[in-house]
Amino acid sequence: MVAAFIDASVLVSVLNKEYPLFIYSSRVLSLAEQNGFKLFTSSLCLAIGFYFASKKCGEVEAKRKIQLLCNHLSIAQIDENAIKSALNNPQVNDIENGFQYYSAVETGCNCLITENLSDYYFSEMPVFSSEEFLKVHVFKS
Repeated sequence: MVAAFIDASVLVSVLNKEYPLFIYSSRVLSLAEQNGFKLFTSSLCLAIGFYFASKKCGEVEAKRKIQLLCNHLSIAQIDENAIKSALNNPQVNDIENGFQYYSAVETGCNCLITENLSDYYFSEMPVFSSEEFLKVHVFKS
């Protein structure tokens, strides 16, 4: 079973149909319906996604899109342990990414998917772009 944490950058690319990323990120999110994959995100990623989607399509439509995502993704908690781990790691400069990462770790994710690979330079788990994730875990090339 692949348990993958989906970062806000992937959600935003789907919510706003940002090409060419949309081609890969939408395919990654479709894996939530397939056996062998469990996809997680966090409330913080959803909030970031909502913010950027609302700028493009308005708050009502953005909320509808977030509700659709929530029907297919599991929500990882950003709890006290994740926050403290991010704050205590001297390698973590962008605290938001630290919160996401440690939320993924505590949830048991074995990889993280983002379109901003350099944001997770401190990661001890594999970090993929949507395209790379598909090549490694779906197309096996």
